[in-house]
Amino acid sequence: MGAAENLPWTREEFEQQIRAKGSRYHIFHPYHVAMNSGRLTRAQIQGWVCNRFYYQIAIPIKDSAIMANMPDRDHRRLWIQRIIDHDGTQGDEGGIEAWLTLADAVGIDRRDVTSLEHVLPGVKFAVDAYINFARTRPWQEAVCSSLTELFAPEIHKERLANWPQHYPWIDQAGYAYFRKRLSEARRDVEHGLRVTLEYFQTREQQKRALDIVQFKLDVLWTMCDAMMVNYGIGDKAES
Repeated sequence: MGAAENLPWTREEFEQQIRAKGSRYHIFHPYHVAMNSGRLTRAQIQGWVCNRFYYQIAIPIKDSAIMANMPDRDHRRLWIQRIIDHDGTQGDEGGIEAWLTLADAVGIDRRDVTSLEHVLPGVKFAVDAYINFARTRPWQEAVCSSLTELFAPEIHKERLANWPQHYPWIDQAGYAYFRKRLSEARRDVEHGLRVTLEYFQTREQQKRALDIVQFKLDVLWTMCDAMMVNYGIGDKAES
């Protein structure tokens, strides 16, 4: 390898490398492609909502773990908003409650969701691995793993655009979570991206950052793999 190939990417080049990881985002997973094109059955949608809930309740846990490792108050002041966004406050119940509203909208009893009895082993394993990463790695690496949020607004926009026409049986109140995350994800990613671009300086470190983002992408992809194997991909006519 030549000397030039060992030089760190510029800040702009590094960010471009991170953004290029979007080609591996789970929006391209066959289960998600089928979901956003109206080819999932009612049971398959419900299975996704139940399993994804395990990820939703893990978000404030992993964010608490990241914040616990942050020595800098200014970073904690920014990061704590993520926990509030999902756990909510009195008068603003947050993302977890919004997800339970989505469960209502797709016709699942909340007790079936919160019991976690329908969470598939592959989903649980992937999510638990993400929490463990956040707890045990340097906080800057854990922050870097959050950068899949760069790609999240597009997946929420697709759901908001496509689900009402493909799944008219879903109550419109269920879409509040997706609308809420459009602005929150954009805000959150500004902080995470700034930390990553500043912390990973050498080419070796920058490649490490890309591996971390890929790890998080693999977590999300593995969750879809588990659901596709268990629930299959049906035809809308079957719902």
